[in-house]
Amino acid sequence: MTAHHILTEDFCIIDGEHYFVRCVLALPLIGWSGEAFGFGVWAMLSTRSFALYRGIFDSGRQGPLGPWFGRIANRLEGYADTLNLKCHVLPREGRQRPLVRLEATDHPLAVEQQTGITFDRLLELYALNGHDLSAAFASG
Repeated sequence: MTAHHILTEDFCIIDGEHYFVRCVLALPLIGWSGEAFGFGVWAMLSTRSFALYRGIFDSGRQGPLGPWFGRIANRLEGYADTLNLKCHVLPREGRQRPLVRLEATDHPLAVEQQTGITFDRLLELYALNGHDLSAAFASG
């Protein structure tokens, strides 16, 4: 890699030595079969994994790649510090952003990814991130 700093919708390089890809961290919704809430997050990858993913990205054929070890590069509202949580990055076909699967720990975000969240918790997460939707669901 030759560029020292790059930022696009899907890739980030800092100081020519820290490599990130844009991903989706999904939390299943309890009682909503197959539905999930997705956080858009950055995951830090090794130089090798990043180069492999970036090199094949435009083809849309990333599905067979990975999973790769990574670390979450965001602090998410509503959780104890999420920066540097260990994860696996799972590329998907068709230029879809990769999924992130957190390592199984007792961190509340990892627990919610495993067990799911309620609709009330979903509304709470929206409100904590500046999108209070509770009035739209209030009976009146």
